[in-house]
Amino acid sequence: MFARPRSYLLKADGKVVERPQHMIMRVSVGIHKDDIDKVIETYDLMSQRLFTHATPTLFNAGTPKPQMSSCFLLTMKEDSINGIYDTLKQCAQISKHAGGIGLSIHHVRAANSYIRGTNGSSNGIVPMLRVFNNTARYVDQGGGKRKGSIAVYLEPWHADIVAFLDLKKNHGNELERARDLFYAMWIPDLFMQRVEADGDWNLFCPNEAPGLSDTHSEEFKELYEQYEAKEGLSRRTMKARLLWDAILESQVETGTPYMLYKDACNFKSNQKNLGTIKSSNLCTEIVEYTAPDEVAVCNLASINLSALVIPPTAETTKATYDFEKLQHISEVVTRNLNRVIDANYYPIEEARNSNMRHRPIGIGVQGLADAFIKMRLPFESEEACKLNRDIFETIYFGAVNASVELAKELGPYETYAGSPASEGLLQFDLWGVKPTGRHDWAALKARMAEHGLRNSLLVAPMPTASTAQILGNNESVEPFTSNMYNRRVLAGEFTVVNKYLLRDLTERGLWTPEVRNQIIADQGSVQNVRQIPQELKDLYKTVWEIKQKFILNQAADRGAYICQSQSMNVHMAEASFGKLSSMHFYAWKKGLKTGMYYLRTRPKADAIQFTVDQSSLKVSREEAAKSGAKSGAEGGSAGLEVEEEPECLSCGA
Repeated sequence: MFARPRSYLLKADGKVVERPQHMIMRVSVGIHKDDIDKVIETYDLMSQRLFTHATPTLFNAGTPKPQMSSCFLLTMKEDSINGIYDTLKQCAQISKHAGGIGLSIHHVRAANSYIRGTNGSSNGIVPMLRVFNNTARYVDQGGGKRKGSIAVYLEPWHADIVAFLDLKKNHGNELERARDLFYAMWIPDLFMQRVEADGDWNLFCPNEAPGLSDTHSEEFKELYEQYEAKEGLSRRTMKARLLWDAILESQVETGTPYMLYKDACNFKSNQKNLGTIKSSNLCTEIVEYTAPDEVAVCNLASINLSALVIPPTAETTKATYDFEKLQHISEVVTRNLNRVIDANYYPIEEARNSNMRHRPIGIGVQGLADAFIKMRLPFESEEACKLNRDIFETIYFGAVNASVELAKELGPYETYAGSPASEGLLQFDLWGVKPTGRHDWAALKARMAEHGLRNSLLVAPMPTASTAQILGNNESVEPFTSNMYNRRVLAGEFTVVNKYLLRDLTERGLWTPEVRNQIIADQGSVQNVRQIPQELKDLYKTVWEIKQKFILNQAADRGAYICQSQSMNVHMAEASFGKLSSMHFYAWKKGLKTGMYYLRTRPKADAIQFTVDQSSLKVSREEAAKSGAKSGAEGGSAGLEVEEEPECLSCGA
């Protein structure tokens, strides 16, 4: 049933002491305690592989310290030695209990800023972040599982921004590098507008130009322009495009910084009544309010979209999708995650305060690409785009419906008054999008007006690298990266073939050594295999063969039903500044909150493909059998891309 369960099972003295079904029951009881009906409901749905809770929940539910939360968002307590080291201690305590961290440092003073208490000057953010870097290395996630993971967010007006962009680079002065942290831009619209217009951009120290991180949209623009008008206040005036090029350069070299758009994250948030949101999390799908006395938290789970495809019958001839069951699962997951808030162990009190007040949750998905293939829909087809919209509208409807029912029973969350939802506005209203008519939103809004919501935030598609392996799906909303690749785990390396492609080719008598060899030669692509019909070539396009514009369009289509944000990688075989810049501006103008998680690129030169006869691209049947021409064959094939065992278990849901 489970592809890689052992890392999730409880151990005693290094020995596994439970089976996968025991783990599912432990999680069910850990969440619902003595509510036997809910325990059985959760156990049944998880056993049928219809959804899974996030990795920390699978690890820790039902244990003496059930830290089941995936994500923690912090802002620096204050710009002082005490504030910085108090925040560092919080990060250490969270990492100790396997939490992934998003940290905003916008208001930490820049290098060479005056320090009144000592009559000295600040060293800026770089030496400080090196301390956080070493803490992340020292304090691992849950006793030797993984090293701590911290994403650091900074706005582009900060005077130390250029040094910030160099921190993860592979070359340069080691004293100015902190490569074990992850870096993210928190970008106001004004910066994008200045880049587009080739305008000037001024850098400020937050100690000398306060309030910029506490405002957004028009209020930010007014304050920023006031500071620009004050002579001598700006630390540096540069062309906005010069800084933009520095961002692109870092992304091409390191895959980061992540790109998140501050104004979209704030304007389209149901938490905007609380104050300005200052960062996302480690994996860019959680967007929640933080304050010195509030550490935002999110508990995650993901729905298995591929399991809800109804195979064709003699009557239907085509596969269909079970939206009724999808809504039911979304409602169950909402109730489960709401219970996790109350059953959870919180490593720090500020996290408990925040979670109890606002009660946000994060429902994600896995296997969207699997669902498309099962329904015979090419990723770029209009039918796939429609299914994408319908799936996320249904998930959002189910989540809101369940949260309203919980509010009817238990009352709305503490800070509901003044939120967009309290004024009758849901996520699609904030996007200016009209729902499809599939669901009765008017009736649901009427009940919401009467009872409120139990949870401030509901939907947040996250990376699912680890749990997608458990359920046998492709990750999250991502297209397939390759149809054949080598997976490297602790036990060694083995070749994985796209199981759907293998079935289709086998049924057609096309899975031959020659075809296999051609796919290896083309790094998992089927586009150049002459024996494969065009309909299958369209269906099995990899992410490198799908226009990024289509992926961004799908992200925007479902974005109207995602009240947090979505973790979204960008894939470019050969990233140039021009292509990357165009992609960023397209994402920003589409209204996305997260414009990019990681930039994934391919090496320009292919590895030598030792298993491929380059002269004829043929191998003997005996050699093919020996190397394992089947899904999950033993031993890797040289020349294929290598997928490492997933590193980030914090947000994996």
